[in-house]
Amino acid sequence: MKKNKNVMYKLKLLNVLVKHVGKHRSISMAELYEQVFGKPCSNKINEARFLRKLITELRKDGVPVCSDTDREGGGYYLASAGSELENYCMRLRIRALKILKMEATLRKKTLPELLGQITMSVQ
Repeated sequence: MKKNKNVMYKLKLLNVLVKHVGKHRSISMAELYEQVFGKPCSNKINEARFLRKLITELRKDGVPVCSDTDREGGGYYLASAGSELENYCMRLRIRALKILKMEATLRKKTLPELLGQITMSVQ
């Protein structure tokens, strides 16, 4: 039953996002939550967690859901052009590399050494 509910909400989320194609048409987390669940988000940390999980699932399905946190408000949107997706993926990569650099520092290794170990363990 829970799985069916998740699928239903995922479809509702996608239905809302198709109206927000392109960064200039992004929708805030609060607005998105209200449109998907039909009620205001009263607890942004706990209630929005489920919405973020659904967004992650869509991304894992290959849906180009992008997000931005710029000064004009930012929010979530579907990439309208290759450059929007490219910019979002570049920000993901930069964030991932910063996290890996922190791990390398904690392990007292260089980032290339750590990346080499990660590559070897994946193969």
